Amino acid sequence: MSLYALGLNHSTAPLNVREMIAFHTDTLGAALRDLIGSPKVKEAAILSTCNRTEVYFHGTEPAPVMDWLEGFHRLPKASLAPYLYTLPQDKAVLHAFRVASGLDSMLLGEPQILGQMKQAVKTAEAAGSLGLVLNRLFQRTFAVAKDVRTHTDIGSASISMAAAAVRLAERIFPSLADERVLLIGAGQMIELAATHFAARKPKSITVANRTLERGAQLASRFGADAITLNGLPERLAEFDIIVTSTASSLPILGKGMLERAIKARQHAPMFIVDLAVPRDVEPEAAELDDVFLYSIDDLANIVKDNLAIRGDSVREAEVLIAEQAQGFLRWLDGRTVVPTIAALQEHHDRLRATELDRARRLLTAGTGAEQVLEQLARGLTNKFLHPPMQALNNAGAAERAELLSLLHHLYDLPDAK
Repeated sequence: MSLYALGLNHSTAPLNVREMIAFHTDTLGAALRDLIGSPKVKEAAILSTCNRTEVYFHGTEPAPVMDWLEGFHRLPKASLAPYLYTLPQDKAVLHAFRVASGLDSMLLGEPQILGQMKQAVKTAEAAGSLGLVLNRLFQRTFAVAKDVRTHTDIGSASISMAAAAVRLAERIFPSLADERVLLIGAGQMIELAATHFAARKPKSITVANRTLERGAQLASRFGADAITLNGLPERLAEFDIIVTSTASSLPILGKGMLERAIKARQHAPMFIVDLAVPRDVEPEAAELDDVFLYSIDDLANIVKDNLAIRGDSVREAEVLIAEQAQGFLRWLDGRTVVPTIAALQEHHDRLRATELDRARRLLTAGTGAEQVLEQLARGLTNKFLHPPMQALNNAGAAERAELLSLLHHLYDLPDAK
């Protein structure tokens, strides 16, 4: 079995494809248990975020995993092929290190992906799909990501999606101080959005969440109001800026609901940033004249200017990651000899036990200790040397030369004069 990474991300697949194979938190554990039920997959972990869905697995071959991914999401066979990448062991390790370090993110250097990967590992552990190889990979991955952020400036100029949303809003509205902000959800992304928008001191901030208690906890930190999602249809028209990021599998805001809100606003513009995958806002809402709807992919263009100033940091990070990847791959390669080492150990333990038993019998029979030790040493030496001596005697000329060279190397023998 070997290690693989299979998936798609913001570079290989558009948003409408990414949202088709995003895994909901509630189904991820069952999905992992289903995947490792296959005899071709021994271990697995799934990283599913707004920008990527990746399956890291220890198995025999990647094709069955691609088939499983399509089948789990009820997609036509081979429909994902144009968007998927399949990375074999050496590239999979390098990729995992780059992802965790923020080098493969839509926003270069963003720190959220490390937390998302750690959560993916916790989910895999809970599902019983994480074994020795993947556990070792991810622990090494987290250490590498920490080293990259400690020893390079890769995160110094990082801009989050939430910060990008604020910048975009400031391009559309003359002053955020006059605008009313609605944040839908109460997760990490919305918490970041609340932090960035609150710093601009908007006219008001309201948090809408499925449960009022969790929404109120977040709202209290920013002097904001809290409502439930059920209250959105009646309150939606009040807001000028909406940022949404939930884990809902269905849209929260439909075109019809937004159309009614725009009418109630007498066609005052409404700025919406949808950071969710699958999307929280029906894409058709962008057709409305007074709705300015931006997806997570749209925001990526806001931060491209950040890339140039971190060129040196990226190069430093890539060197560090490459070195660490080689170290992990050496560990993986070493695992291939473990069965042989175990077999050699068992073989020689049997020889030792046989000779030791013989020595004890001689001692019991009254043979002198010095003579017993001599026979024990000679017996072990003869048994240890018998296989290589027999191989040399039975080998042909070409094979014998190869065996001689190998034995000189193994036993560090002096060259023949």
